[in-house]
Amino acid sequence: MRNVDAAGLGIGDDYPPRIMGVLNVSRESPYEPSVFDDPGEAAEYVDTELIDEGADIVDVGLESANKRFEVLSAAEELERLDVALETLESVSGDAVFSIETRYHEVAEAALSAGFDVVNDICGFTDPEMPRVCEAYDAAVVKMASPPDLTRPGAVEDVDDIYEALQREGLTEKTIVDPAFGGWSEEKTLADDRETFHRLREFRGLGQPILVSINRKNFLRDIAGRSTEAALPVSLAATSMAVERGAHVVRTHDVAETRDAALVGEAFARDRVRHGDGIEVEELDVTTTREAARHVERVGGDADAAASSVVRVFELRGLSDAERAALDGAAASAGVTLVAGTDGTLVMGTPSALRSFAAGASGVSSALDAALAAVDEPPR
Repeated sequence: MRNVDAAGLGIGDDYPPRIMGVLNVSRESPYEPSVFDDPGEAAEYVDTELIDEGADIVDVGLESANKRFEVLSAAEELERLDVALETLESVSGDAVFSIETRYHEVAEAALSAGFDVVNDICGFTDPEMPRVCEAYDAAVVKMASPPDLTRPGAVEDVDDIYEALQREGLTEKTIVDPAFGGWSEEKTLADDRETFHRLREFRGLGQPILVSINRKNFLRDIAGRSTEAALPVSLAATSMAVERGAHVVRTHDVAETRDAALVGEAFARDRVRHGDGIEVEELDVTTTREAARHVERVGGDADAAASSVVRVFELRGLSDAERAALDGAAASAGVTLVAGTDGTLVMGTPSALRSFAAGASGVSSALDAALAAVDEPPR
């Protein structure tokens, strides 16, 4: 996993989770507490409500990316940039500043005037964006989007999200964002939940991961909460996201989110180990799909992913004939059986379990049903 230096702020497995607070100078933005058009008031908000509460990064939005609003042109975004720059000059606290935009002209103007990071909500759809960020040695958040500047984040399927992040490549300082939220009419809450469930897969890109899940609908729906009452579900998801490998959490609730992220970090896998001159990283792989992403990244044989994960099942209520069938199939399939008085443990890779299930079938309908469950791919 690559670490990224964002104007001196380390982001990646070697660093604690980073909190990105939000400031909007877009009057159409729906979250009113973060919206300002006066630079002095905006600076006070940044100092007291974001930086003092634990924000490492302040993300400044010039327009709402909500699909209900008309998309501003680059020229219109540049007109709003003055408020953001005046705010930057008035902030007394120490933080890294990110500009949220889809246009390379806006990114270049912001970076040349003191911003440190670009949050590209259209994921390099503007082909000049990577060049500008590399020219300024700036970290850039690449949000998964279709190749259309008017449709940020409008990708539904997890595999398509992954491919969108790969499209147009990645700079050495890219942070990837799977684009949680209702960016299109077609995207469902189930799509977001599936993306969250498969969050570890995005570590296969080899870059730090940003998640923007604060009070999102796919979490609120689980508990039946309004936006105002959705902080607890956001915090629960924040801990889970960090435990699963997220490195930056974008939020309006800075202090609370920081605490939740630290809990997630405390219980996350210790991934990076150092040998004698050789770096060793234990990959956070729990499914063959997660393994397949890493195999693809290193250019390996795709079939190898099926042998990457050991799964363990316990079977109870077996007859003598069914136990004998399992014993007979285990050795040839490369599966380990541990028989005890209360049950039988079955351990093996998905490919070995598939061979095992085929070899032990046919003894009884009950055993066939159990073997089908053993052979079922993990989510």
